[in-house]
Amino acid sequence: MKYMLLVCGDDTADASGMAPVEPWVEEHGAERGVRLHGHRLQAPADAVTVRVRDGEVLRTDGPFAETKEYVAGYDILECDSMEEAVRVAAGHPVATVGALEVRAFWEDEDAVGEIRRIDAELTHAARERDLDRAMACYAPDVEVFHPMSGLEERRVDALRKAEEWWFSTVAGPVDREVLEFRVRVDESVAFSHALVRVRAARTTGEPLDSVLRVTTGYRAAGDRWQIVHQHSSVPFDAGVRP
Repeated sequence: MKYMLLVCGDDTADASGMAPVEPWVEEHGAERGVRLHGHRLQAPADAVTVRVRDGEVLRTDGPFAETKEYVAGYDILECDSMEEAVRVAAGHPVATVGALEVRAFWEDEDAVGEIRRIDAELTHAARERDLDRAMACYAPDVEVFHPMSGLEERRVDALRKAEEWWFSTVAGPVDREVLEFRVRVDESVAFSHALVRVRAARTTGEPLDSVLRVTTGYRAAGDRWQIVHQHSSVPFDAGVRP
């Protein structure tokens, strides 16, 4: 589950003896993979507060509330429980001079399930040779390294033309079997790594049976996910054996 750490500074506290933050970031980010990302924020004096009253936008320079404590930055954690998130927060150097507010994300969607649904759509579209159904999974500005054309297809129109050409080289349905599928989701961006077996009959009468390694990047667009990048590679026999 994801948690946000609101890193709260205190103007009245003496931070001269505070330990540097970088080792904490290194330990929980690069080494443990608990800290997904985070960032410092500009000072509250540089903030702008926006309200709308009776249709009028009211802008006020400065923070929402004048207090000695303020949000100096944030960190996003991936933890098994609130207790684990609290332990990680307790190790943050700012906790010794300020405070860290730990808040769980509102879990109202199944991003992994949605991405798996997109992949299932590609499987059904291939079997039915339904280009409209397949292209609906991609963002308009998608970039795809196409395994059959061997070219980088930029934007969905170019991808459609490449797929049309590909379908013209095979007869009947295309069997797309997902042998392995792993997903990693982080906020509005996700990646999947898959092994996909593709079987079909070529128009020449020869069988097609190949396993692709497919790496896909997704972006949350409003209330749905779309594919924005995809790279497929096929086995290459260099004639060398260990």
